[in-house]
Formats: sequence, C-alpha cells, structure tokens
Amino acid sequence: MPHERGHTGPHAPRPLLLISDLHLSTSIPHTVDAFEHFILVTADSADSVFVLGDLFDYWIGDDMLRADPFAARIAAILHTLSERGIALYVMHGNRDFLLGKRFMKAAGAIWLPDPFVMTAFGARIVLAHGDALCTADRKYQTFRRLARWRALQVIFLAWPFRWRQALAQRMRASSDEGRARPPSPLYDVTHESVEALFRSSHTTTMIHGHTHKPARHQEAGGTRWVLPDWDLDHGARRGGYLRIDAEGIHALQLD
Repeated sequence: MPHERGHTGPHAPRPLLLISDLHLSTSIPHTVDAFEHFILVTADSADSVFVLGDLFDYWIGDDMLRADPFAARIAAILHTLSERGIALYVMHGNRDFLLGKRFMKAAGAIWLPDPFVMTAFGARIVLAHGDALCTADRKYQTFRRLARWRALQVIFLAWPFRWRQALAQRMRASSDEGRARPPSPLYDVTHESVEALFRSSHTTTMIHGHTHKPARHQEAGGTRWVLPDWDLDHGARRGGYLRIDAEGIHALQLD
C-alpha cells in the first residue's frame, strides 16, 4: 500500500516542481550546471521540490559525502532550498537507493518512500520512481528485491570504499553499453503494474520517471505522467520537469 501525506504547508499556493533521472556525475558538467541553475533560480518560487529517483549516476554509501567532493557539492547546492524555506523531498532510484540519513541531512531533504501518495491543490497523486512498474523484466525485479534487503546493504556498505566504487563503475559501464542497444519493451512499465498501482493508491494521477520516455499517457486507471531524464552533454539536449499548481500539471523545459 502506498504511503500517503497531504500537502498543507504554509505556502501551499506556491507550485510544486518534480524532477528525476538526472544521473549527476562529474562526466556531465553541462547537465550539472543546468541542475544548479534549476535549484538556485528555477525553484526559487516553489513551495517544494521532489526528486523522484536517480539524482546521482550511482551512490555507494553516505561516506561519499566525505570521500567525493562532487557528492558534497551537490548536497550543499540542495541544502540551499531548505535555507530559503523550500521543502525538498528525495525518493530512491535504481541508481541511488543507498542514499541514507547522512545524505538527507546534508541536503536538507526528507526521504520519500516509493510509492508515495500526496494531495496537492486538491488532487490525489501517486509518485514513484518507476522501476518497480517494469515487471516484465523479471531478472531486474529479483535484483531490486535483493538490493533493498537491509542485511545485504549492511554487508555491502562494510566493504572498503574503493571496492564499492570499482563495482559501481563496472555496473555503470555495463549500463552504458546496454543503452547503445535498441530499446526493449522489457524496460518499460507494464499496463498491469500501472493499473495495480492506481487501484492500491486510490488515485487517478500518477507521476514517475526511470523509463526516460517523457510523455503524458491516458491509462485505464487514470493519467500517467513520465518525467524526462536529463542530459545536456551528449547529442540532443534532454531535460525538463513537471510543475503542479492550482491550474493543474504542466510539463516544462529547462530554462
């Protein structure tokens, strides 16, 4: 059953902004610059910012904040939101599900479980990263269940930092090779999983990322919005966000 919360902050008339799949790393400097502009400029008039997973290309434990200056820099940029009275909510993705309490504190963020139901401007909306909806990929779903088993996470986090980093970089290289192949329907959401989430959440609006196929879909159970991934460093410029306000949900391009 999805977790649930109403949106009742002191600045409820201000818009909510939603992003996902930035995959931030030092290898995509233009994308990082766009992220910084989004946080410092675009989001300045927002009530809340929601990151629905895969903020980072990988996250191998909160000791990255100490070992990796880039990770510390991103957390510091995010923390400026809370300093300006803007709430920040962060959901785990398939790349950064090890983001923990130390990161959330450093970023001034509140962790969001997946899925999560919120009420915004009178509408009930279910939020998700999206990977759990890709149920045709049974191999990945098995990995996902194991990777989120706390006992295995404790064992992994006990490894030396350099071991974890080497494994993450190998997995990242394998993922990059996979993206070069033609897309497979295995890696998209299934209608059955989408309809099941609509039913269990008692909503008719869904927002998720993960698939890198931004669109507005009309499903049997309601409207499903897919957030875009961000990449301003390779080929055609990609990126954007959703804005929720009193007039509805709007898909917007980056400034």
